[in-house]
Amino acid sequence: MKLMKSLMARTEISGLAEEASAERQLALEYIAECWNDAEDDGITEDALAHASLFAALAALVEQHGETATAALIETLPDRIRAGDYNLYRSLQ
Repeated sequence: MKLMKSLMARTEISGLAEEASAERQLALEYIAECWNDAEDDGITEDALAHASLFAALAALVEQHGETATAALIETLPDRIRAGDYNLYRSLQ
């Protein structure tokens, strides 16, 4: 399954200024394309997800520092449980 194709079809980055949102949406499209190419080459979704998380966290630490990145990560469990990262949830 092309997870990133599903992501692109179902995700809209909201809550950001229009320019930042557009840039992040474009960035997500680039990542989706690379993700799909890697899957076509036989890389598993699990390996891609772990590598993506590592790369994202490393970039955030470099840009914002360990403390700020850790504070951001502390919010993720509640957001995950709330369905913020569920591609198949129904938005009402």
